[in-house]
Amino acid sequence: MIRICTILAALVVSTSVASAQLACNLPQKPMIEVEMMFGRNIGGRLGVTEARWRAFLAREVTPRFPEGLTVFDTSGQWRDAKKKTVVREPSKIVRVIVPADVDTQERILAIASAYKTRFRQDSVGVLSRPACVSF
Repeated sequence: MIRICTILAALVVSTSVASAQLACNLPQKPMIEVEMMFGRNIGGRLGVTEARWRAFLAREVTPRFPEGLTVFDTSGQWRDAKKKTVVREPSKIVRVIVPADVDTQERILAIASAYKTRFRQDSVGVLSRPACVSF
């Protein structure tokens, strides 16, 4: 847990610095784009059904990012180091565009932690990058 907090703190600092250096043309402004990657297999088979996903999204994600988000259906794969095999699974990506601040990172950490606990996942991928944004 300490390692995750340290990584997220580093992301906030590096993303904040990158956003501050990002030259955006008006009406755009510097923000960060965050993608959270959620695998849906549990124990080698689909365990996070659409109904379970929608309940998780409504309970954990939407309240933390009520301003808006986008959900993508994807196919993911990763290498299982223990079994030395490639695992393929249906996945979801949630994208949010938000200010770079500690509160944002805390909300992301809470979502990832809840998903890992609820669905017995080893990880949730998180990608943060600076972006010029207007709505």
